[in-house]
Amino acid sequence: MAVGTGSYDGGYAFEGELLIIDLGSGRSTSVIRGPREVLHVEWAGEQALQVVVAPPDDDGLDEAHTHGFAVTLRQRDWSDVPRGSVPQEELTGRWVEFERRKESREATDRIVESLAALAREPSWKPRRRVWDVHVLKDGRVLACLDEVLAELWSPDGRLEWRVPDDEGGRQLVVRAGELDAWVNVERWQVRQAGREWVTAPPLVARVSLTDGRVLDTLRLGASAVLATRDDGWLALRSRSTDRYQQAATALVRPAGEVPEARVPLGKFDLFNHSFPIRRSSFLLFLQGTGETPWRDKWVVAVDPAGTDGEPRVRPLFPHDWETGHAHLFGGPGVEVGAGESQDLVHAGTVFEGAVLRPGTAFVVRRSLGDGAARWVFTADSPVTALDGDEDTVYVTLNSGELVALRGSDGTVRWRQRLELGGHPVVPLSLVLTGPGRLLIGTVDGRIIDCSVAHSPGP
Repeated sequence: MAVGTGSYDGGYAFEGELLIIDLGSGRSTSVIRGPREVLHVEWAGEQALQVVVAPPDDDGLDEAHTHGFAVTLRQRDWSDVPRGSVPQEELTGRWVEFERRKESREATDRIVESLAALAREPSWKPRRRVWDVHVLKDGRVLACLDEVLAELWSPDGRLEWRVPDDEGGRQLVVRAGELDAWVNVERWQVRQAGREWVTAPPLVARVSLTDGRVLDTLRLGASAVLATRDDGWLALRSRSTDRYQQAATALVRPAGEVPEARVPLGKFDLFNHSFPIRRSSFLLFLQGTGETPWRDKWVVAVDPAGTDGEPRVRPLFPHDWETGHAHLFGGPGVEVGAGESQDLVHAGTVFEGAVLRPGTAFVVRRSLGDGAARWVFTADSPVTALDGDEDTVYVTLNSGELVALRGSDGTVRWRQRLELGGHPVVPLSLVLTGPGRLLIGTVDGRIIDCSVAHSPGP
């Protein structure tokens, strides 16, 4: 079976892949070398596959969203085609008009049902991206994922409750006492209301950890990202794209249920300013300057109550630890150490144009005092999640790798590609639950309980 995937990233590139799936074993192979949105696939014989692919990006192309390249790919044996065997250079064919149809939810469900019947699993339902995962003190596991606002699993793997949602949760925050969880819920689906097409407002839901009841919701004017610190303070940073609207960050007290103060942090976008930090003693953010908030960013701490009792933004150090002016994208992080060795380990990528170049993804350990880099680890694939302690930092990459780094110097203890039942999985979220134990949420909806060691082994 051939499956084309992909979408526009919202600002520049058309990304996706062409999958060849063995229906007998379930093994899938991504055959295009690098990302590319595949708009249409159709077999034209045992050795020929006709595809329509989007251009790599929309730079200088007025018809990029209405046209694609029609190409016929040939392989002697598609069941044994190697990963990445189709170079981008082969994906330039006739420039043809192509209507990008937006399938309805009902049409998508019918496709899934027919595929499940074909696989002789008629009751099968898909699970999708696990965006965040959290372990409670009693060992229960909380997660949010596509089409699920939140769900809770017992330590022995039984589902205790689940809160369905049209789109699902994106971030979880569990505060002191573990009575409830705050869930960040975005809204992107467009629906028709009369003669207009509208999108529901995003929200943050407060969910009971006892039974999954939604206790309260905060309706937001724009999507937000959540940040928290160890004492329970919670911040909701606005992701408003309105150039005329002052983007503010709302602050909620440790025992509070609604924002009581706001502080300006400037504009936010997911590529440049994403900075989710685990186990932090500060409310940490990335802040740019003026009309170009993606440039010359600083790591800043928001103090909810400054010397005058009002919240304030305190600059700590430049995001770029070398020149202070390189264009770096944000990424996940964790606070490690204590006292004079209290450090921040965070990930990101160096922006050098539309294509991610080898070695431009990074993990860096920095002093929280002055931002000095203690060590830097580089990778060829972006970091999807990160957690760890003073001893070991665990990093997942969107290539499917799990990498363990020594906390002291950043050298690799071990690295391996994640597989389940012989099939590769792509990690999306990660949490260190205790010495030698990780929980990993995957793109295909799994939550993996992993036992790890300092050296490779079974």
